[in-house]
Amino acid sequence: MNILETKKMTDFNHLNLFSIKYQDRIGNPKSWIFASRSEIPDVMANYAGQSAENNSDINTISKTEFNTQNIDIAQNRHNMDIDQKPHAVVLVPFHVEYQKLVIIKEFRVPLGDYQYGFPAGLMDKGEQIEETAARELKEETGLDIVNVIRTSPVIYSSSGMTDESIALVYVNCSGKPSLKWNEESEDITVLMVSSDDAQELVSTPEIKFDVKSWIVLSTFARTGKI
Repeated sequence: MNILETKKMTDFNHLNLFSIKYQDRIGNPKSWIFASRSEIPDVMANYAGQSAENNSDINTISKTEFNTQNIDIAQNRHNMDIDQKPHAVVLVPFHVEYQKLVIIKEFRVPLGDYQYGFPAGLMDKGEQIEETAARELKEETGLDIVNVIRTSPVIYSSSGMTDESIALVYVNCSGKPSLKWNEESEDITVLMVSSDDAQELVSTPEIKFDVKSWIVLSTFARTGKI
């Protein structure tokens, strides 16, 4: 595969569309459109780094709408391995007093409906994963982290349409649920679920889940553990 051109198509704050022209493994010209939360998408950084490592000409990158300074940023980003910090954090919270898993029911605009999932949010500049996790849990549920159980490596949400990356953060939490810190654009209900509750939820085909939440909930329903 050979990336030929990457072009930014929109100019918004948190998410933009990019188009790519590339050659497939036998040299056929192809195109792709994807969404990215990065000013310099992963494909730009990775291709710049590969070009530098191979001592090859990176003029193909300069065909994009990015200027020379951004090409340098892309190479530096690759060299610094900055991709190891995700765009967002998804929490899997277990409430130590209630001994139940905490999930949220939230209205998701692209679905035009409510979706069951876990508290989540974008990382702010300069934050560490654990800091984002604590902030998002408080903002969306009013709960506090007691301790972090484990954190996943950087994983990708849906790489056929976006380079968005996340980290799953499993935590023990405590406190009383509250929507006090919700933003006006958020429509959230906080739910505490037992393993039996989880089994009922994942067995209800009318309920909408994101894939991560369905997998975690189905495991919790089967084992009672996260």
